Amino acid sequence: MTESYSSPAAPPSRRTTLRAAGGGTLFLGLGLAGCRSAVSGSESAEKGGAAKPRRGGTVSVAINSDFTPSLLFAQSSQSLQHRLVYNTLTRYDDELTPQPELATSWHYAKDGRSITLELRSGVTFHDGRPFTADDVIFAVKNLQNPARAAQLRATAGVITGFEKQGDHTLVLKLAHRVNNLFDLFEFMIITDRNSVEEALKGTRLNGTGPFRLTKWSPGSSLSFTRNDAYWQRGLPYLDAVEFRVIPQADALVSSLRTGQSQLTFQVPGRNLAVVKGSPGLTVTEYDTGGGAQYLGVNTTVAPLDDRTVRQALAHAVDRERILKQTLGGYGLASAAPWPKSSPAFTEAGRTHYAHDPAKARELLRSAGHTRLDLPLLHLNLPGDTAVAESLQYDLKQVGVHVTLQPTDPATAQKDLISQKMPALWTMSHGFAQVQPSTLAVSAYPFNEAKNTSEYRSAKYTRVVREAWTSPATGASANTLHREISDILLDEAFIIDLVIRGNVQVTARDLHGVTLNKFAYLNLDNAYLAA
Repeated sequence: MTESYSSPAAPPSRRTTLRAAGGGTLFLGLGLAGCRSAVSGSESAEKGGAAKPRRGGTVSVAINSDFTPSLLFAQSSQSLQHRLVYNTLTRYDDELTPQPELATSWHYAKDGRSITLELRSGVTFHDGRPFTADDVIFAVKNLQNPARAAQLRATAGVITGFEKQGDHTLVLKLAHRVNNLFDLFEFMIITDRNSVEEALKGTRLNGTGPFRLTKWSPGSSLSFTRNDAYWQRGLPYLDAVEFRVIPQADALVSSLRTGQSQLTFQVPGRNLAVVKGSPGLTVTEYDTGGGAQYLGVNTTVAPLDDRTVRQALAHAVDRERILKQTLGGYGLASAAPWPKSSPAFTEAGRTHYAHDPAKARELLRSAGHTRLDLPLLHLNLPGDTAVAESLQYDLKQVGVHVTLQPTDPATAQKDLISQKMPALWTMSHGFAQVQPSTLAVSAYPFNEAKNTSEYRSAKYTRVVREAWTSPATGASANTLHREISDILLDEAFIIDLVIRGNVQVTARDLHGVTLNKFAYLNLDNAYLAA
C-alpha cells in the first residue's frame, strides 16, 4: 500500500533513525513510549537461523502494577496490554514514517485540511462484528469526550468532520493543519463502540487485536488467549499470554530467574545487574528515549511560584548519580525532555543545569530562603522509591528537606491528570519521542493549556501552538523547538532528570517482542523457540 502527502505542513517527517538497542521499562504518567523490537542476543541467534518461529505456548509477563480500566484511553503504565486486544490505525517505523495497520493507505488534501483513509476490509472484532469507518469515527469522538483521560485529546479535537465513502473509506476534516496526526493514529486504540462502558469497567474488552482478554483478576493477573480470527493470517504464534502482577522487586526478579515469567519491562535499575548476570535472561535497552524521569513542581505552592527557587532545585539534583546508582546506568542524564533521536534535542539543552549545590544555595538565598520543607510524592514501587530517595538526598544538601509521600500508581495518575499534586512529585513522562509538538500539547506535565504544575504563559501557548500547526521540519521548525526548550529550561516547572529508553528483560527462548511508540506491547510475531 502507498501513502501520499499533498500538504507540506501536514505529514510527519522522516527523522533520525530510532533504532532500538533493546526493550522497555515502564513509564507511568505520560509516557512510556516504546519503539521497535529489542536487538538482543536471542534475536541475533534468530537471524543466524538457530531459532525458528513455532506455534503454541504461553508467555508470562511480569508487571508491577495492575490494569486500571478507567485509564483505558490514556497512555500510562497500565496501557502495556492495549495492543494485545486492540489495533491502531497506523504504526511508526524506526524513522517515524507511518506504516499501515487498520488504515492501509492515506492522502492529504492539497490545503492540508483533510485526510482520506483507506481502511482494511475483512477485519472483525472479537465478537464477530465487522470493522468499518464508523468505528474510526467513534474512536475519534471518544477521545474528544472530556470525560476520557486521553493525552492526545487536543489533536483529536482538530478533527471536526467525517465523510464516509462506503464502509472502508473515510475522510477526516481538520479545523487546521497539525503535524502530529499520525501520533494520534498510533495512540488511538480502536475499541468496540457498543461496549465501551463495559471496557471502562474492565468487564469486557472487545477489539480487533491478536488476543482476547479471557479473565481479569484485579490485583493478581490478566489472561489472554489467541484470537483465531485475527486479520493477520497465521498470527499470533502464541496460544496465550498471562500478565502477573508482582509489585515487589525481589519477587519480580525471582519470577524471571526461575522461569515463572519470560518477559518484563519493570525491573528496577538497581536490580538490572543481577538480572543481566542470570543465565537464560537477556537485558536490552531501546535507545530512543521513550520516557524520562522528572521532578515536577507545583507552581501555585509558595515559594515554588518563584522561578528562581525552581531553578535552584534544577541545579541541586545530581542527574549522573541518579542515572548510575539508581537507574542502573540505562539512560541519558538530561535537563531537557528530548531524547537524542528527537529533532528538538541539543547538547546545550541536555547540560543546561549542571549539578551545582553551591549555585543552588545561592539562588535560594537570593530568593530569601535558607531552608524549605516540602512534600514529595512518588509511586510506591521500588524503582520509583529509589529515585525519590536520591532526590531527597540531593535536595537536603542545599537546604530543601522533603517528606516522601508514597502513592499507588493509579491514584498518582489520576491526581496528575486532575492537577492535585503536592508541591513536588517525581514520576516519568513520555511523548518526547514522537513529533516534538505532541509533548507540549498532549503530555499532562507539559500541556500548554492545562498542565499539572498549573504553569501558564501566553508566550508558551503561542510558541507551542505555532510549532503544532507549522511544518514539522525545516529552519522555522528548529527555531520553534529551541524556543519551547528555552521556556521549559528557564521556567523549570518540570525538571527533567534522565531520558530513558525502555529496558526489557526476556527469557532467551522468547523472540519477536516489540513495543509501539506509546509502549503498547506487540506480540503478533512473538514465539517461544523449541
